[in-house]
Amino acid sequence: MKMIKPIVNLSKVIDAYDAVVCGFNGVIHNGVAFIPDAMETLIELYKRGKKIVLVSNSAMRVEELCRLFHQAGYSPRLFSAMVTAGEVLHYQLPSFGLQKNYYNLGDQNAESVFDGLPYVKVSDLNKADFVYIGNLAEGCGVDACLDNLHHAVSLGLPLVCVGNDTSVLWGDDVVSAAGSIAEQYAVLGGKIITVGKPDAKIVEYALGALTDIERKKILFIGDSMPTDIKAATLVGISSCLVTKGIHINFLGEGYIPDVTKTRELGNMLEAYPDYVISKLRW
Repeated sequence: MKMIKPIVNLSKVIDAYDAVVCGFNGVIHNGVAFIPDAMETLIELYKRGKKIVLVSNSAMRVEELCRLFHQAGYSPRLFSAMVTAGEVLHYQLPSFGLQKNYYNLGDQNAESVFDGLPYVKVSDLNKADFVYIGNLAEGCGVDACLDNLHHAVSLGLPLVCVGNDTSVLWGDDVVSAAGSIAEQYAVLGGKIITVGKPDAKIVEYALGALTDIERKKILFIGDSMPTDIKAATLVGISSCLVTKGIHINFLGEGYIPDVTKTRELGNMLEAYPDYVISKLRW
């Protein structure tokens, strides 16, 4: 059985690695603001010559993400590469064979994936060729979308979802995410198209920036067992789970992570990190 090692500081194990792949939400950002300790850790890694690649299930395009870093006073140059589910979906959409009209089930501002592409937003579900979910509107969950989901299924519309996360960190809370809508749509019998971790192809895009580094020297840091840790396992790299992320209600708020509960969660999801850390700190 794989050993899971609890750590308090990343500095205790980082000498074994030449590069870090990290998630965004729940690792360096809490959905509302950047997490200072985590960003200071990335800066320290950069100073020590470690390569850093960001891989996020966010609906944001990379340009939007870079703007967010700049606005907070951080340089995107910390990263050798950035990959977001939104960016990947933007380029993959034309290959899905979808017709042009889409209906947005969620946040009406999370539509940059369509920029420059020949798709048209409609306000009437009956006129849509497919439905789209990027971010959930604030305070909105599956229940609020249920009538539209039933209607869309009855129309035989495919649902395109950015990311596979069913929950995300939002400040001090864990809230529903786009993946929960896709999950429910599939339960209702609808066809879903999702782009994001744990799909190994998403991480492989990122690893393209690290071809000069052996995979045993790369560490993946994320807060989601079913997306981040599972993705790391699929591509054959080590992983570290941040426990004060989406699993905080199960794993607790302890300064030293609970390995027993982490293993219990791993057994349920068939994913096991090499390390657990309560939050990313140097």
